[in-house]
Order: sequence, then structure tokens, then C-alpha cells
Amino acid sequence: MKGSILIISGPSGSGKSSLMGELLKQTKDVYFSISTTTREIREGEKEGVNYHYISKEEFKQDIQDGAFLEWAKVHDNYYGTSLKPILKELHLGKLVVFDIDVQGHKIAREKFGNIITSVFVTTPNQEILKERLVNRGTDTKEVVDKRISNAVSEMTRIREYDYLLVNDDFEKTLKDLIAIALASRHRITSIDTENFISSWVSEE
Repeated sequence: MKGSILIISGPSGSGKSSLMGELLKQTKDVYFSISTTTREIREGEKEGVNYHYISKEEFKQDIQDGAFLEWAKVHDNYYGTSLKPILKELHLGKLVVFDIDVQGHKIAREKFGNIITSVFVTTPNQEILKERLVNRGTDTKEVVDKRISNAVSEMTRIREYDYLLVNDDFEKTLKDLIAIALASRHRITSIDTENFISSWVSEE
């Protein structure tokens, strides 16, 4: 068995981070792909938990070496998804979970193809998403409006995904997500079929 990839996308406020947190707790042999950044580590953060923290020089060298699946420069700092740990965990047969946006999903599809299973998580409607964003009280009105605008744009891309989960009941949505994650391990594209057939035929 080779490893497989589960991509989870969705607008801020959809609950995907909470769902992923529970998925990681309740599923075995899973590796969560942690982004790499050049920004300073903040109080309460931990290396290898929140991000992998490296220098700008190292990040730029990795860009030149083609070591990133995708990367971007935001507010004078670099953020990206390093291929190094992903390839290592796939080689070990792990389910690698990504939390990336629709553009990252497109790039990952081009890179990894059929070993990817993708899920788009959203709310029942735009008003509920806005209500959740406002109620958590961490963003200004301008930021909430921007997040809503981004969500509307992302919704136009859901046909690019394998599954759509409408998170109106957290426990039910989590159950569905875990089922998708378990099923993704058994896709024919995630199995070394030649070796399996060879060993199956040779055994008596």
C-alpha cells in the first residue's frame, strides 16, 4: 500500500479546522501537512505544530530547488507547503491531510493526481457563514466582508472536488468526513496493484 492524500478546503468559518482536529484524533496513520513560513514564531506557537519556521534564505533556496508544492509571499513573509515531509509520509503509507484553498487544490491535483481525495466543507448558506464569522468576534467588519467575498468565489469551484460536506451538524459531518478518509485509503489508485496481484496469484 502506498500513502494517499486527503485535501480539505472550505471558507473560513465553515468549521473545517475543528473537523480536521477531530479527524486527526480519531484516525490512525495520519499526517497533517504543516505549512512552512519565514515569519517569526509567535507566543504560544510551537515548531512543527503550527508551522515549520525557516529563514528567508532557506525558503528561497527551496523555491529554486522545487521543494514546494505551492508557496506565496504575504506581508513580506513567505508561506508554502514543503514537499519533503509529504513525500516521506506518503512513502511510509500514511494518509496525508492538507488544509489548502481551491488554488492549492488545483496545484496538488496537477502534482499528485489520482492519489488525492478532496472534500469541500461549507455552511448551508451564506448568511450562516456570516453569522459564524461575526459571532466568533476575531475579525473586523471589513475582514468579515472580505472572507464572505472569498467564500462566494470559492463556492464556484466546488465541482473540482470529489465530495461536498455541508456542516450544519458537526457530529454528522465529522462522521461523514472520517468515512471519506477511511475510504480514500482503499482507492485502486492508492494501492500498488502490480505487487498485490503478483502476491495474490503466487500464494496457494
